[in-house]
Amino acid sequence: MDAQDTPAAGARWQALRQSMASAWGQRNPRERQALLLAGGVLAAYLLWAVALAPALRTVRTAPARLEQLDSHLQAMQRLAAEARELRATPALPADQAQSLLTAAAARLGDKARLLPQGSRAVLSVTAMPADELAAWLAEVRVSARARVIESQLNRTPHGMYAGNVVLAVGGGS
Repeated sequence: MDAQDTPAAGARWQALRQSMASAWGQRNPRERQALLLAGGVLAAYLLWAVALAPALRTVRTAPARLEQLDSHLQAMQRLAAEARELRATPALPADQAQSLLTAAAARLGDKARLLPQGSRAVLSVTAMPADELAAWLAEVRVSARARVIESQLNRTPHGMYAGNVVLAVGGGS
């Protein structure tokens, strides 16, 4: 808006105010009261909708949200403690780690096949439930100190998993 538009805009605003004042003056007292009441109701609703309702909703949901966040925090603290413990454990010799890994893979039966490759091992799985695979990975992480460095898993139509998991064993990466 430049300097020439300012007086014109001011004049338009002044004309609008005068026409509104004229329209208000032409209303009888009962209509004015009704309009004031309607304006008050509208203002009260806007105050409720914009300021009070969201604040009350937040106050109502805060305890449940805090409980949820506390449980997440506790889970993260447990995982951090487990990571510290795993870092503090001494590395196993590669041959011992490989034998523990082989023994753990043998317990999986025909659902999995382990192929040792130096400081790595590839576990090929077919039709393995997710919870069983997760439990096995947790077991070898602790016992053989093996860590997953790559995985290619696909979910089958029956909810099982098939694919390969590459593990680093014996302190190798």
